[in-house]
Amino acid sequence: MKNKYVNFITDEHLLACIGNLHNAYLKAKNNITKKSFYSNKVDTIKLTFDSKFNDIDEEKLIQSEILRQIDKSINNSIGTFHEQILGGIKGYEAGNLSGYDIKATDNTLFADIKNKHNTMNSSAAEALFQKLKRYADDYKQAKCYWVQILAKGSFCELWSGDINGKEYSHSRVHKISGDQFYALISGQQDAMFQLYKALPSAIKDYLKSVEETEEIAKNSALEEIKSETKTSKRTVLDQITFENYSYYLGFDKL
Repeated sequence: MKNKYVNFITDEHLLACIGNLHNAYLKAKNNITKKSFYSNKVDTIKLTFDSKFNDIDEEKLIQSEILRQIDKSINNSIGTFHEQILGGIKGYEAGNLSGYDIKATDNTLFADIKNKHNTMNSSAAEALFQKLKRYADDYKQAKCYWVQILAKGSFCELWSGDINGKEYSHSRVHKISGDQFYALISGQQDAMFQLYKALPSAIKDYLKSVEETEEIAKNSALEEIKSETKTSKRTVLDQITFENYSYYLGFDKL
């Protein structure tokens, strides 16, 4: 039976990957309590400028800051989504915390997937090169790839150059853009484009299949903060500032 969505993985696998990502979204939303929102300290001076210069209501501003934290959490899950999608291609498997993200079942390919091209500093890049080089040295037939799902161009080339003052190169260690990697292991030049075009209808079908009674997770941070303002009589921003910095000189007077 012909696939409904894309040609390189089954419909069931695509919907399962979408389901896993949906669960990650729900978990991220549900995890933003006041305690977790405060965990990295909220920059209320910046938020004051944002509120005044951009003419944004304080509550909407805090909600957008909460969404920013959720987005940060979701970025990692997007990378996992691509790993799971690619791991469903015949002849390949996802690493599931095995040290690689994708490998060929015959050990002729190993790959580490980053969602964006600029997510690593020089130390992380050096560690990644050394890891891929180890796979290439251990498996003499293997080609190893640093995959950049969202790259600044479409390419597949040897990864060589200066990292942290050391020159690195290996005949079987490459860097590759997302579109070219999808094409490489699927055998279909437009595989990533197929995925992009299929996602709206696949997500719609997945959401239809989710139980209507399923409770939608909501973050509780803003409601918790607002409940505190009822007794403190502070503004939302003052309440956040007080709860984050009351130990700073003078801030206990808010």
